[in-house]
Amino acid sequence: MSTALAMLAALVLDRLLGEPRRAHPLVAFGRLADWIEQCMHADQRERGVLAWMLAVLPCVLLIQAVQQCVPAWIAWCVAVIVLYSAIGLRSLGEHARPVANALRNDDLDTARAAVGRMVSRDTASLNAHQVAAAATESVLENGNDAVFGALFWFAVLGAPGAVLYRLANTLDAMWGYRTPRYERFGWSAARIDDVLNFLPARLTAFTYALCGHFESAVRCWHAQAPQWDSPNAGPVMAAGAGALRVKLGGAAPYHGVWEARPELGEGDPPDADTVYRALNLLQRGVAIWMAVALLLGLAMQGGVHA
Repeated sequence: MSTALAMLAALVLDRLLGEPRRAHPLVAFGRLADWIEQCMHADQRERGVLAWMLAVLPCVLLIQAVQQCVPAWIAWCVAVIVLYSAIGLRSLGEHARPVANALRNDDLDTARAAVGRMVSRDTASLNAHQVAAAATESVLENGNDAVFGALFWFAVLGAPGAVLYRLANTLDAMWGYRTPRYERFGWSAARIDDVLNFLPARLTAFTYALCGHFESAVRCWHAQAPQWDSPNAGPVMAAGAGALRVKLGGAAPYHGVWEARPELGEGDPPDADTVYRALNLLQRGVAIWMAVALLLGLAMQGGVHA
């Protein structure tokens, strides 16, 4: 039950405070990862594995050691703070709503600038539907990466699990690119993130299906997810698009070149309302996860007392 209550407390902190404005732990970790990469980079998979271990494992072991050396109530508070630092539910809304608001006001330039803070693609040439699609895709994908994935690994392994997952996800975002610099060095970061996200991504996809148009979500998940490059983003975004009954995916511009991508979902093109509906889908999913966690906690507590 303490795990479920810690999850609830972390979500409440996120709702009240949002992401830390100063000295965010992930920002500090990013600087550490940059330094490790500069010291260790080589066109070798083995060097990338070692760099990953040096960046992640000390942080995981430190959190585990701290929790073992302090009283139980302090360990619980540490767990809450760690999970709060690992999730970004409120932040997703803070980034996505300005996009939707600008689209509703027919202010395409402002919408492009706002969505440019959410995605890595070029946004200057996007039309209104493409801006809405980019924001919606970001909400759906980051719903797994910044919310459900962290909650899952916290439930399984506690605070060390949340740290392991979030740092691995951060290194994938930093090193997991298929470029000449990272093709080999970043291989381990990408593969480890794939492994850690395998179950959370599918649970996230199923959650989206439960919270939206179930049949459409499942149909798009099974038909479209295998066409996506990422084995985990595919199920999440295909199911999410189907749950919203909207068309996502398709060609997108990166570094001045329009890259072909598979289409996701079915139904109407996205608009400002689609972004809001994606945020609502995510919020309903979190409510379901917390209800399940609390019920399981009560059941386990009752079993122990029996």
